[in-house]
Amino acid sequence: MKLGIVTHRVDKGDGQGRVNYEVVKEAIRLGHHVTLIASQIALDLQHHSQVQWINISVQKLPTALLRNLVFSWRSAEWLSQHRDELDVVKVNGAITSSPGDVNAVHFVHSSWLRSRVHTWRIRRDLYGFYQWLYTKLNAGWEKQAFIEAKVVVAVSQQVKQELVEMGIPPQSIQVILNGVDLQEFCPTRRDRTPLGLPEGVTLAFFAGDIRTPRKNLDTVLHALVEVPELHLAVAGSTAGSPYLQLTQKLNLSQRVHFLGYRTDIAEIMNAVDLFVFPSRYEACTLVLLEAMASGLPVITAATAGGAEIVTPDCGIVLSDPDDTPALIQALKILTRTPEKRKQMGQSARSKAEQHSWANMAQSYVKIFKLLGYN
Repeated sequence: MKLGIVTHRVDKGDGQGRVNYEVVKEAIRLGHHVTLIASQIALDLQHHSQVQWINISVQKLPTALLRNLVFSWRSAEWLSQHRDELDVVKVNGAITSSPGDVNAVHFVHSSWLRSRVHTWRIRRDLYGFYQWLYTKLNAGWEKQAFIEAKVVVAVSQQVKQELVEMGIPPQSIQVILNGVDLQEFCPTRRDRTPLGLPEGVTLAFFAGDIRTPRKNLDTVLHALVEVPELHLAVAGSTAGSPYLQLTQKLNLSQRVHFLGYRTDIAEIMNAVDLFVFPSRYEACTLVLLEAMASGLPVITAATAGGAEIVTPDCGIVLSDPDDTPALIQALKILTRTPEKRKQMGQSARSKAEQHSWANMAQSYVKIFKLLGYN
């Protein structure tokens, strides 16, 4: 089979890029040839005999919107000349104006546009307007791309529901959750001191963009006030973040430990006791699966895509991400019952083991083979 994948990145350093990387590795393992229409691919793929790279270089363009527009046009131009050389084409959202056979949906812009924490609702300035325009245009383009696809892959049940609400026929949608590296993220205890974290206390962990309210660190901080024995480690760039000031205002400076942007998330997860991530909007969060694979009990919200795999034996799912009393109760339960934390962490690991990158990639390749041989 000759497979074409249209995407910006194919490498391990990016969520969507990691998905495509694992799909490519599985396809070439099975002997298929893969053509990558992309701006960046992993070094180990660049000279592989079964991989052809069509380099669509747009990195030097000044804005994401302009980069996307140029990438869409140039990739579609290449496909118009070479489409008959490929058996199946996989695309991601509205990345190209050329129709794809399989469209993997990692984010639904029309749903994000309706979210009350969309950037335009928070910032009524030029940047906020740009974000509104970017989302609005993508919402229109992606609907057309989803309609044209033979199979639409949703990365969570939440995304599937959003697609159905958009008008995409349910029978054309398949759900394939993103995967997790079960070797990198595994239950192994580490000392906290080298990480700059306190020993001898119960420690929760939060990871994500803390420059906007979308990930919902504000509710976590307000809940933390009522759980005085609990500390919180926060990974995320602090530049421009309002939450350092909020932490001081709430008198939490001694219990909240801002770590800045980190690449050693696996090590941090091995040094904490639980993971808290009640995001207000998420299509499918990789970090939730990573925490579960690390053997951590998790607290999340139904608005975080992927939360459907969190069952009561391995975590707590809040129906409303802004329900501070419910979050307080969840934090108290996991802080004050270490044996329950241990049992839930073991169940979380077992659940995560069902979602390896290999299992995810195999699910995609099965779809490609069905389409490619028809």
